[in-house]
Amino acid sequence: MADRFAAVERALRGAAPHELLDAVRAALKEQFEAITVTLLMADYAMTILQPVDVLPYTAEPVSVHTSEEGRAFGAQQPHIQTSDHPPAVTAHLPVTVRGDRLGVLSVTFPAGRYSPEALPVLEDIAEVLGHEIVVAERDTDLYLQARRADRLTLAAEMQWQLLPGRSCSRPEYALGGQLEPAYAIHGDNFDWSAAADHLTLTVTNGMGEGIEAALLTNLAINALRNARRAGLSLADQACLADQAIYGQYRGAVHLSTLLLRFRLTDGTVEIIDAGSPKIWRLREGLVEPIALEAQLPLGMFEDTVYVAQQFHVAPGDRLLFVSDGVYDVASPAGERYQERALAQAVRATRFLPSAQVPRAVLQELAGHRGQVPVDDDAMIVCLDWQGRQP
Repeated sequence: MADRFAAVERALRGAAPHELLDAVRAALKEQFEAITVTLLMADYAMTILQPVDVLPYTAEPVSVHTSEEGRAFGAQQPHIQTSDHPPAVTAHLPVTVRGDRLGVLSVTFPAGRYSPEALPVLEDIAEVLGHEIVVAERDTDLYLQARRADRLTLAAEMQWQLLPGRSCSRPEYALGGQLEPAYAIHGDNFDWSAAADHLTLTVTNGMGEGIEAALLTNLAINALRNARRAGLSLADQACLADQAIYGQYRGAVHLSTLLLRFRLTDGTVEIIDAGSPKIWRLREGLVEPIALEAQLPLGMFEDTVYVAQQFHVAPGDRLLFVSDGVYDVASPAGERYQERALAQAVRATRFLPSAQVPRAVLQELAGHRGQVPVDDDAMIVCLDWQGRQP
């Protein structure tokens, strides 16, 4: 098995960026006698899986929620499907990179040729393929195009390219985020960065619409990254981004932001609340908002001074970060989502992994909104905290 895995890995590492599927398909047929090999990518809305193929795409997408491939994607576990006509076995394998769910690799074998002992090797091959896709996306649009069920607006293109991913995981935590409307998002965004002893998380609620909102968010995120990569404190990161935005817009626009730095060793959290994104915590079945001292949004005034506050997260805590396009949405009867429905949605999704929670809560939000037209971006980030084991 080791030799066969090594042969497939060599084929993937030697393939051109746009030919990864051809390479893994040929290698799996040669080494494992596979009949067919299909790669499906999750779309931006995380509702369908779309086959990767030569443009223009002709294969039909499949549902994340009701398909065999979707079972593997949702559970993040291999799913074995059998068929009688013709007799065959298909292994649906999640393609995931450090917790970021990219899609599913489906490999079909003749019924007599599939061996359960091969499944761990096939899982490793799917993981290697995921890493190669992430690297290949620097040089080809093929896999990004396969994620699109519709055309993105230019503002949405800018926002999705700004993201670090849609989920990630480490032993201490698991993160997942989602933006809506996925194909026409304006200014809401999130960013994270992991280090040996801490996690930095940024949640932004953009001001304005269209390109102007996307440009503002791009300036802010890159200013925060610049300050973070220079090793500045959380307060100084906020100050630098504040100066960059004020220097460009002179107070005409501003950006609401939550800046957080989690210490992995003990769960101490430094936080700067500079605007409208808010936090709800699920702890031992109780859902409650975390009250913070509000400070000025970034870019509102010149030379604003920011001060970090502190709170603690405990193992088992779930934090939900939401924009005002979520918690301020009113039902047809006028009830704000944050008044009751948000807490109910957090409790209802408590058994889902963090990567699936934002999508599930946004579906609950759509039911709360009813037929009222969407007039604001909606962003949700979910953080599950396990803490560092001694």
